[in-house]
Amino acid sequence: MRIILIGLIGLLSVLAAKGQENETVFDSTQYRSRSAVIISKDTLFYLYDKINGISARERATLVNQRLQNIIASPTFVADSIMVEDLLDYSRITYKRELLVNITVNDAKWYGSPPSKTAADYHEKLVSKCGEVNSQRSLKDLLIQIGLSLLVLVIAIFIVKYVNRLFRWLAVKLHDQKGKKVKAFKIKDYEIMDENRSLSILQIALKAMRILLLLIVLYFTLPIILKIFPWTEGLADKLFGFVLDPVRAIMHAFIDYIPNLFTILVIVVIMRYITKGVSFMANEVQQGKLKISGFYPDWAVPTSRLINFILYVFMLVLVWPYLPGSDSAIFQGVSVFLGLLISMGSTSAISNIVSGLVITYMRPFKVGDRVRIGEVSGDIMEKTLLVTRIRTIKNEIITVPNSNILTGSTINYSVSSEQSAGLIIHTGITIGYDVPWRKVHEMLIEAASKTPHIEQTPAPFVLQTSLDDFYVAYQINAYTNVPSSQAMIYSDLHALIQDIFAKNGVEIMSPHYRAMREGPDTTPPVNGSIKTEAVKQQEEAAKERAEAAKTNEQKPDDGAPTESE
Repeated sequence: MRIILIGLIGLLSVLAAKGQENETVFDSTQYRSRSAVIISKDTLFYLYDKINGISARERATLVNQRLQNIIASPTFVADSIMVEDLLDYSRITYKRELLVNITVNDAKWYGSPPSKTAADYHEKLVSKCGEVNSQRSLKDLLIQIGLSLLVLVIAIFIVKYVNRLFRWLAVKLHDQKGKKVKAFKIKDYEIMDENRSLSILQIALKAMRILLLLIVLYFTLPIILKIFPWTEGLADKLFGFVLDPVRAIMHAFIDYIPNLFTILVIVVIMRYITKGVSFMANEVQQGKLKISGFYPDWAVPTSRLINFILYVFMLVLVWPYLPGSDSAIFQGVSVFLGLLISMGSTSAISNIVSGLVITYMRPFKVGDRVRIGEVSGDIMEKTLLVTRIRTIKNEIITVPNSNILTGSTINYSVSSEQSAGLIIHTGITIGYDVPWRKVHEMLIEAASKTPHIEQTPAPFVLQTSLDDFYVAYQINAYTNVPSSQAMIYSDLHALIQDIFAKNGVEIMSPHYRAMREGPDTTPPVNGSIKTEAVKQQEEAAKERAEAAKTNEQKPDDGAPTESE
């Protein structure tokens, strides 16, 4: 009993395995990706399976090309199509060259084993190929020759009239010289005269004519080859040289459209953000919007800095969506450009950073009269790299921002605006024989009469030192016109000379010396401003002047008279 039970269980197991073996599992994906083998617009059978990475569509395309080639051959024999049954698949060959493989999955959809499926497919191929080959009679050949001649005549006609058209265009172009064909200018600079413009247009016409002729010839040859069945494959290759790249470009462009829309969205959003930043900066600059601790002259450079950062951020966002951004060549070029910029722009980056620091330090603004190092003048232009100054001699001097940051800057205009005025000063030395109060009065009088000198606060004098032979005086006066310092100093010096001469005070220092004799002292006595030594010098000068006058009136003994 036990043996019978074990036998029944084994029999059931074998039957179940046999049923599983015979069960057909259908894959809907294979069915949707099937591709047909077609001869003369008739579908013979379908291929479903993918072999060695070659899809069913690619397999069917290869089979169709092979069948067209063998049918177009003048030596085609239908009986040379054979079937070979191998272990797990079958193959159909023509003169021992593979036409198609029939796998288990291909046969599964046909509903028969691979050997039976291959036999049925072989029968269809032999029948259809023989039928198509037999139809290619002498009549078909004559028709094909006639069609090829017609194509050739059309091509010759096109070439003839293309040449005629371009000769007519060349004549018309020459007639337009001086009318529509003129010299090419950008503002006042003439890049090309009329003759050169005409020559370039003629060269462009010739290039277009040659291009059109080449296109006509290129398409004429494959069209003729396409007419004859045995050269149809070669025609397809010639067409593929042009159509395949065009098709690839079109597919690439269509695939890139989503990325293109992403880039456009990022660019548009960033564009409106930067416009908003510029608008806010303009409002702050005009004083309409006030931010505590933020000066109006910071608005424009700050907006430029923020917009630059935003554009860099936009580039980072857009970069992955650019075509070829992940390629090794693209990355290598990017690294190379970055290395060149980092190595070649050290000083430029230093000046840019200095320009940003100077902007927020606010040492000067455009139009201010300043002194930077040894250069004095008015600020003409401030950029991130340099600052340009116009001197009082109308010289334009360019100073790198890094030099400004590391040196000292004097701003005469700010000094005038933020206080009672800019103090201008000049020094003079007068001997001890002149009372200091008198000197003060004369210097203040000269400053008061000088144009652009403020009367309030009043000018004042400082005695800066008491030297061996003279006293050093310094006149100080306020002005609110720092840009006219050169003229103010010139007028002040001229008035000092006039007023001192009017009061009989000689400005002889620092080479002034007073010789003292007797009990007299250098300071004036009883209000006298002349020492005894000065008196003696004046008397000696008078005596010399009288003697010279007498000598001029007395005739020379050796000189001839009128009577002589």
